[in-house]
Amino acid sequence: MTTQRTPGRRKKAFAAAAAVAALLTTAACGGGSDDNNGSKTGAAGFDAANNKVAQADLVKKGGTLKFGGAQDADSWDTTRGYYGFMWDFARYYSRQLVTGKAEPGKAGAELTPDLATGLAKVTDGGKTYTYTLRDGVTWEDGKPITSKDVKYGIERVWAQDVLSGGPTYLKDFLDPNGEYKGPYKDTTKDKLGLKAITTPDDKTVVFHLPKPNSDFQEVLGLVSASPVRQDMDTKSKYGLKPFSSGPYKFQSYSPGKSLTLVRNTNWKQSSDPVRKAYPDKITVQFFSDANQLDQRLLNGDLDLDINQTGMSPQGRTTALKEHKANLDNPVSGYIRYATFPQSVAPFNNVECRKAVILGADHVSLQTARGGPVAGGDIGTNMLPPSVPGAEGQKYDPYKISGANKNGNVAEAKAALKACGKPNGFSTTIAVRNNKPVEVATAQSLQASLKKIGINAQIDQFDGSQTTGIIGSPSNVKKKGYGIIIMGWGPDFPTVQGFGLPLWDSKYIAQSGNNNFALINDKTIDGLFNTYVTTLDEAGKTKISTEINHKVMEGAYYLPFTFEKFINWRSDNLANVYTTDNYSGTYDFVNLGLKNPKK
Repeated sequence: MTTQRTPGRRKKAFAAAAAVAALLTTAACGGGSDDNNGSKTGAAGFDAANNKVAQADLVKKGGTLKFGGAQDADSWDTTRGYYGFMWDFARYYSRQLVTGKAEPGKAGAELTPDLATGLAKVTDGGKTYTYTLRDGVTWEDGKPITSKDVKYGIERVWAQDVLSGGPTYLKDFLDPNGEYKGPYKDTTKDKLGLKAITTPDDKTVVFHLPKPNSDFQEVLGLVSASPVRQDMDTKSKYGLKPFSSGPYKFQSYSPGKSLTLVRNTNWKQSSDPVRKAYPDKITVQFFSDANQLDQRLLNGDLDLDINQTGMSPQGRTTALKEHKANLDNPVSGYIRYATFPQSVAPFNNVECRKAVILGADHVSLQTARGGPVAGGDIGTNMLPPSVPGAEGQKYDPYKISGANKNGNVAEAKAALKACGKPNGFSTTIAVRNNKPVEVATAQSLQASLKKIGINAQIDQFDGSQTTGIIGSPSNVKKKGYGIIIMGWGPDFPTVQGFGLPLWDSKYIAQSGNNNFALINDKTIDGLFNTYVTTLDEAGKTKISTEINHKVMEGAYYLPFTFEKFINWRSDNLANVYTTDNYSGTYDFVNLGLKNPKK
């Protein structure tokens, strides 16, 4: 899952990150005025909404729910949006056949029927999925949502020349050979020519997969599977005012400035088992300065941060000291890491890759990312805790959180000797310039590697140009980027939803590549092929663990942290909880207010 790029958060020195981490650790361990987890202003208490519901009994109908953000969505078009917070927010105005449960923690990642009357009827050895639409589901103008609307909304994923940006799993699963050209080039009379989806009547949708994929329903739970009504499709402009199938509709939107949703009066609670629609209005105000956003949160002017990437160092330090009861510290679904492109020598040698992993000071890297509170636990492998098959720190093949947590110079030098570089070598670390924590991480790694004879220079590149810079294998080789610092979270909580774009050789691309290490391992590819045809959960979990082990054995990655955030909720926020469905951030869909008049 792509994280949004958040501007205005730049630090120049690793020392600054270390100082902030020390303050955070002190505050989280008991400092500040809210040690008792209470609050002078009535907040629920520190971590009160972390994997559990806070103040559910205090929620009331009405009022305005106020979001703020330091970054607008990539797009509010359900086909094009890929930022995690956009998927979360989109449930206010879009529905899918199935969606994640509106429940905290792991339960939130379980699928539940939404537009459909139930989960799919699966036949033909896992290749045919049949759904029936509920009675009473309507668009914002009161017209019924039909099976053809569902099909058309999904067909838009094929129109990548017009609607680029969003996930393409549906295209890959239903039409792997790329035979369909999308609805805008569709020559059939009704523009519904995708053969993999049939609509026998207005209430029935049938999906015909060329081959089984055990995560297909997970993909139908993404917002990219939302219905779109053909007569309301404004193509590339659709994200400016999507046509609502949910309880709220767009009233106004000024890109980069503000967004306001109001009630969709044609939405019926009786047709929607997921959404409660507590507020009357939902507003979002965007700020160019993250510190200004945090100050507005601290002042009580806003209820929460829509971006859900954690408060900035300045804001979170103040919050931990003075407003601890307004904070949650969830484990996100993201892993932060360095990866080693095998096209750049000597990282084509596994022992040279191991030398970096063994020589790194993992405590220092954790500190650079904000310490155990704001940064997360030391990462020991590459499978996020929210994904079935994950083992957390129990699986630590390089003793990253144990004996080697501060680096092991002797073992690192032995690995260098084994790879034919006993005196070390020079390389370049590539890092996004608009990610200050990543820059601090690069500086920490640079200092560690110097101790074992690896001289690494740091190249900060424009974070908004990631796709063409580190997403281009030819450019990576040309620039000599032996180490790339990045992070990744699952599109949906399975090993396929997390690791397929990173580790499967089929996903190596000449542009927009995410398999930065250029992993071309037949065993890993074969495990993924087995995974997608395995229908029992125990079998899938076992394969998931095996894939993670093979990735770590190849030493393609140096994991930094199983990431954690410090996220803010206002005193007035009710029915609030974090969910694995959105990588440990708050589930927006059923948030409400204690005092709707405020």
